[in-house]
Amino acid sequence: MGGPRILAYLFLALGSISMLVPFVWMLATSLMTPEQMFSLPPRLLPSPLAPENYSRAMQTVPLGRFFLNSLLVACLTTAGQMVTASMAAYAFARLRFPFKDGLFFLFLATMMIPPQVNVVPLFMLMSKLGWIDSYAALVVPGLFGAFGIFLLRQWFLGFPEELEQAATLDGCNIWQIYWKIALPTALPALATLGIFTFIATWNSFLWPLIVTNSEHMRTLPVGLAAFKGSFRETTDWGQLMAAGVISVLPALAVFLLGQKYFIRGLMAGSVKS
Repeated sequence: MGGPRILAYLFLALGSISMLVPFVWMLATSLMTPEQMFSLPPRLLPSPLAPENYSRAMQTVPLGRFFLNSLLVACLTTAGQMVTASMAAYAFARLRFPFKDGLFFLFLATMMIPPQVNVVPLFMLMSKLGWIDSYAALVVPGLFGAFGIFLLRQWFLGFPEELEQAATLDGCNIWQIYWKIALPTALPALATLGIFTFIATWNSFLWPLIVTNSEHMRTLPVGLAAFKGSFRETTDWGQLMAAGVISVLPALAVFLLGQKYFIRGLMAGSVKS
């Protein structure tokens, strides 16, 4: 048993290192001068450090504005989807109403539709509403998702029926049971959904690119794509890598803060007691 276990740990360690190499390279490059980046043999670590790449990146493009736009859109979308998904999931898991199974199947069927298929009708809808180049167009389409409903439904299916009965005897209605009893117990699943939603929204490129026209409404991924084209002759890779490091930090922070709930949330509904 010792040999296979050691090989498994070695394989996982090598996989982890290979995943970290691009991030380490990006961080190291963001602190290098152009001479260090293109030196032969290649340098693995910057010496001396060039932290001015970060300040120059902030001055070259409105990186701070892009960052705040992405943060606002990601936070609002995450909070909104956690609310809508948890309400729908609780209804599908604990309530009885006509055509419940059929409606849930339709929700699951939407997960098989590529997001790119919805771009044109969503854009036309945003245009009809007059929301193009606004925060509403960036946030509202992301407030609803079948994955979150499925994930939280699996959690609520394991919610003890005795708690519901006791709360009903105490005079609680359905809304009070959901809000005060069921929802607090679903924190691991909510944290998992929050992590997925925040990272997906933070990294979203296609939709913000389509529905934003002005520079002050761009999100960070769109801003980074335009970053390379903002230089007339050559690209300053130090500034570009510095901007890339800044863009990674919020998503990494959200994952680290919620990682203790992550596995529990993913395992929701996989084991029956």
